[in-house]
Amino acid sequence: MLGNKQVQKIKIRHVEEHDLSVCYNVESVCYTSDAATKEKIKKRIQLFPDGFLVAELNKRVIGIINSGSTNEEDLTDEAFKDMVGHVADGKNIVIFSLAVLPEFRRNGISKKLMTKFIEISKTLKKEKILLICKSGLIPYYQKYGFLYGGKSKSRHGGFEWHEMYLPLCVK
Repeated sequence: MLGNKQVQKIKIRHVEEHDLSVCYNVESVCYTSDAATKEKIKKRIQLFPDGFLVAELNKRVIGIINSGSTNEEDLTDEAFKDMVGHVADGKNIVIFSLAVLPEFRRNGISKKLMTKFIEISKTLKKEKILLICKSGLIPYYQKYGFLYGGKSKSRHGGFEWHEMYLPLCVK
């Protein structure tokens, strides 16, 4: 566990192009067969840095949250994870991954990332935040007000996924 002073030093900021390798490392460590490739991470950084945040401690990236934007509601399109169909000013923002390095978990870092992400999504005037998650994470997202949308048709990485959405009521 990090001490309170260390947790206070965690900085949440937008991604920068030079963060590619460390973001890919966080993604690879935190996900198995469902991890994004380095090319996908690069494309997400280049096409939608507004929807890509990093958690940094002492200039080290220890967590990430990244997304794409769309006018669609369907989360089953695998090509979207490769930013195919991404529309920067789309009405919905779709979280692809939220990841914190294992040795830094249980310190409120994902909460800091989610809170800032929700705030930025409102600033970007998005109507909803959409995501798919494994069943064990449904209660985690419900803590932020996400509603359960049902079982997803996606079989990404060979897993069963569930759709969640957070209405932002921004017009």
